[in-house]
Amino acid sequence: MLYIHKYHILFWLFGMSRRAIDEGVIKGVASAEGVDVDFVRRGVEGGRIVVFGNVRRRGLKLVAIGEGLSTKVNVNIGTSGTVVDIDMEVEKARVAVEYGSDTIMNLSTGGDLDEVRKRLIDASKPLPFGTVPTYQAWIEGVARYGLSIPSDFFISVVEKQLRDGVDFMTIHAGISKELAEKALKSNRLMPIVSRGGSMLAVWMLENNSENPYIKHWDYLLELFREYNAVISLGDALRPGTIFDAHDELQIAELVNNARLARDAISKGVQVMIEGPGHMTLDKVVVDIKLMKSLSGGVPYYVLGPLVTDAAAGYDHIASAIGAAIASAAGADLICYLTPSEHLGLPNPEQVKEGLIAAKIAAHAGDLVKLGSRAGRVDAEMSMARAVLDWEKQIKLSPDPKKALAIRTQFEGNLKSCTMCGQYCVFLLLDKWLKNRGGISVESLLKRLERGGAYELV
Repeated sequence: MLYIHKYHILFWLFGMSRRAIDEGVIKGVASAEGVDVDFVRRGVEGGRIVVFGNVRRRGLKLVAIGEGLSTKVNVNIGTSGTVVDIDMEVEKARVAVEYGSDTIMNLSTGGDLDEVRKRLIDASKPLPFGTVPTYQAWIEGVARYGLSIPSDFFISVVEKQLRDGVDFMTIHAGISKELAEKALKSNRLMPIVSRGGSMLAVWMLENNSENPYIKHWDYLLELFREYNAVISLGDALRPGTIFDAHDELQIAELVNNARLARDAISKGVQVMIEGPGHMTLDKVVVDIKLMKSLSGGVPYYVLGPLVTDAAAGYDHIASAIGAAIASAAGADLICYLTPSEHLGLPNPEQVKEGLIAAKIAAHAGDLVKLGSRAGRVDAEMSMARAVLDWEKQIKLSPDPKKALAIRTQFEGNLKSCTMCGQYCVFLLLDKWLKNRGGISVESLLKRLERGGAYELV
């Protein structure tokens, strides 16, 4: 049976009321994002902005996701059932923090899952930390009960992870028993590619029972509200190939998740919705607009999307292409992919490559979505290039060590780079460019707001 706190009894007696919004947090988000305080407050109250921060955690970086804010990037790490190297996962967390991830999720399925989670929470500081509790519930539940796992066991695992300080969790509540049955009888090439979704589908069919997260939905909301954690409604029926994108199953689950999200918001719980895996370029904007319309603007957390199925070894690039379009169209959180996606567990270097690709994609989208609010680094980089300021260019690059290594890979102490050498345009035109003025970072940002137009003089 589920453990019932005294707080829970009071909660049932007096009903759900929205958790008070900390004014300092609201002001902090507004300052960090360069937006109005009232805009943030209305976004949080309306469920269009979420701010991470389990009440059990201290010293957490202030990260907000949602409407009108910069696009954030998430890094997945974690052991597998075949590779259990906690030290390597700790190193991945370190890399994710160093190279600018906004959040980290633990997808571990191997080893002592409680120990792994606690070590990775510590290694991920100060970033918000997420999990997929279905994994632990399934793995430990099958070991203890076989396939007859009690439905409330799934919820007890959620509660345990919340007590450990997890800030957000993927909850696969949108896949019903009916949808699971339809998926397995469908002509989909890949009926279910979500690991958590497949675990729940097997459980529902074996036990002839509804999704435990749906069955215990009100209690689940109570827990998340108590800990001030964010529900990330999982996309168990996301397309695992471009040939399955935007079929009846994906859309039906999205409709379910939108309904559940609105219910959570009405009861004072922060929530976001997870989005598709694979779809062609032309479907990406449609997907973002559809989700936002159905949910009323709930933050959208997308995996890519990957815009081709044929990029093994380079899926971080296929994903970044889709992520840039998704970000520009209104996606709020991008889940990175690494070069090892579909091939194996990533190593720390592949985590870095995947993260940097996703951050570039998110930023490219923000240049469209946010304009000059996102363009300062581009303006500073362009100014540095125009005067051949290599030190600043390297400093502003996503990976300064890599940029410096490329800059110095061939001998020669040139003012230009070794690509153009003495024929660099800025050297050829130097005599006529010396006395130019009137161009600054601020003037470039104004050009960006005007769509790039400038005046001839």
